[in-house]
Amino acid sequence: MTHTLSLRTRVGAVALAGVVLAALAVVYTVRATDRNEPAVRTSNVTLDNTRGLYVRTAEGTVSALDNRRSKDTGLTCRRFYASGGGAICLTTRPGIPPRSEAIVLDRKLRPKRTVTFGGTPNRARVSPSGRMVSWTVFVSGDSYAGNAFSTRSGILDTKTGYLIKNVETLQLTLGKKRYSASDLNYWGITFARDDNRFYATVSTRGKTYLVEGDLNAWTARTLRENVECPSLSPDGTRLAYKKRVREGTSSPWQLHVLDLKTLRDTPLAETRSVDDQAAWLDDHTVAYALPGRTRGSSDVWSVPADGSGEPVRMARDASSPSMNFG
Repeated sequence: MTHTLSLRTRVGAVALAGVVLAALAVVYTVRATDRNEPAVRTSNVTLDNTRGLYVRTAEGTVSALDNRRSKDTGLTCRRFYASGGGAICLTTRPGIPPRSEAIVLDRKLRPKRTVTFGGTPNRARVSPSGRMVSWTVFVSGDSYAGNAFSTRSGILDTKTGYLIKNVETLQLTLGKKRYSASDLNYWGITFARDDNRFYATVSTRGKTYLVEGDLNAWTARTLRENVECPSLSPDGTRLAYKKRVREGTSSPWQLHVLDLKTLRDTPLAETRSVDDQAAWLDDHTVAYALPGRTRGSSDVWSVPADGSGEPVRMARDASSPSMNFG
């Protein structure tokens, strides 16, 4: 009898310990989540009063480079993009499993909607009008260089509130035939000015394609092979993108610009491998991130979009460039 009570006591103690540990885990997760909230805004920087280049610093904060002066926005993001009076901040929340958030910001860089999903933040875009926002996350793997990765891309219409958490349900036409496969991955969405048409990368069976999408019709069609992370120029006539020019995972890409009318592409003067979705600074120049001086750091560079000139470093210890045109 004494032995039975002792056993029950031990079992109860273990169960109680489990409850306590679970409670502590919840408390830790909540507190960690609170610590990972975007920084409380103490800055007077808004999209209206600060035009120009925005970048993410090495500390994860977002700064506006205004007349060569760096202005802190008070935001902390894993990825940031601003355009047309709107912005998006991708951030992460620890937990089991970890979660990510797309925080939609207004002209004053104040949160107005948050979308939560799984995965690691990777790409973000806002349409020229500021109405449409998109994001891409890695849900497995952490690099486009190999084949062992999976992505998920979402789109939010900030005017209607309509949310598409996964664009893989698009009716895809590959060549001239309707196509579907279990290995489809979309990433790197970029919007046209009409807030309906968009471009993105789709991969399947070891190949990547540029697709042109129609949100209203919920369709997409392939335009060209070997196009990744497209970025539409302000005038809507060209796409900057990274093109695989070498096999393997060591320095596989080179930046190119594709003329959408002729489908002729031009290699840019940046010969280093750029694993980024380039951002247009104007109709003649693109910006992008490259590895920096120390492991895990990056710098923001720019290069002419016509293949001429040479790369110029714009910001040290920075990434995620976007140009706020107003």
